[in-house]
Amino acid sequence: MVLHGHGTFELAVRFRDRGAPIGELFAFVSGLYFRGKLAYARAFGRPLVIVPGLGLVPPETVVTAPDLVAIAEIGVAPGERRYTEPLERDAAALASSLAVEDIVVLLGSIATGKYVDVMEGHLGGRLHFPAEFVGRGDMSRGGLMLRSVAAGAELSYVAIPGALRHGKRPPRLTPVRKGDTPI
Repeated sequence: MVLHGHGTFELAVRFRDRGAPIGELFAFVSGLYFRGKLAYARAFGRPLVIVPGLGLVPPETVVTAPDLVAIAEIGVAPGERRYTEPLERDAAALASSLAVEDIVVLLGSIATGKYVDVMEGHLGGRLHFPAEFVGRGDMSRGGLMLRSVAAGAELSYVAIPGALRHGKRPPRLTPVRKGDTPI
C-alpha cells in the first residue's frame, strides 16, 4: 500500500512525494510490535533502528521508495554481508561512544542470533535486553512495551552474555480496553 502507490492515506502520499521516516514506515508495516519498540525507546532512551544495508539509524531517517526497495532486498541474517557490515560498523562506533557504565538495550529478537551475534562482539558485554521478553512473541513484546510506556516504568534489563534467551511462554498479557492505552 505504501510502496506501490495504491494508498491514499497521509503516510502513503507523503512517502511517495518526498519519503518518510524509517521509524514511521516500520511501525506501519509491523503494527503493534514496532510501535511498541519505538514508543519504549523514545520514552526511556535514545532510539536507533536496525535497518538492513544502513546499520543503526535514528528513527527519523527519511527513506524513499528506492531506498525501501533496496532495504527489502537484503536478508536479515548473520551470513548476509550487506546486512552485517553496516550493523557491525555502527555497533563498533556506538561502543566507542559509550561511557564505561553505559549499556545498550536491544528491543529486537533475542531468541535468534540475527541481532545478538552481529552486535555483541562489538559491545563487549554491554548489550542487554528486557528479561520480560523471554518466551514472548513479537506482538506480546510490543504490547508489553506499550504498557510499560503508559505506566512510566522501565522493564528489567539483563546482559546478553550468560542470559536465558529462550524460555517458557509467560502468561498472556491482560487485555487492554479500547481507550485505556494512551500510546
